[in-house]
Amino acid sequence: MNSPNLLDKIYHVIIKRLVGTGQAPHYTEIARELGSSVEEARKALHNLMAAGVPGTWLFPDTDYISSFAPFSNLPTQYRITIEGEQKWFGQ
Repeated sequence: MNSPNLLDKIYHVIIKRLVGTGQAPHYTEIARELGSSVEEARKALHNLMAAGVPGTWLFPDTDYISSFAPFSNLPTQYRITIEGEQKWFGQ
């Protein structure tokens, strides 16, 4: 299940959600987007994070996306505002 094509799709789902809402998806939402099982999506998310994509990591000892370059899923002092709307945080 963890082909490069799948990891590309997961990357796209995460970035699309971060850009659209300012929040990273949970792996259950990734599973729904991809039409896969929840456990397959969770494992694939961990494999994506272990692949060495710079600036991406999970919150320690969890399945929650903490940072996904160039965005932070946790509030930081780096606020990103576009057209007067601030819903993103940078790394």
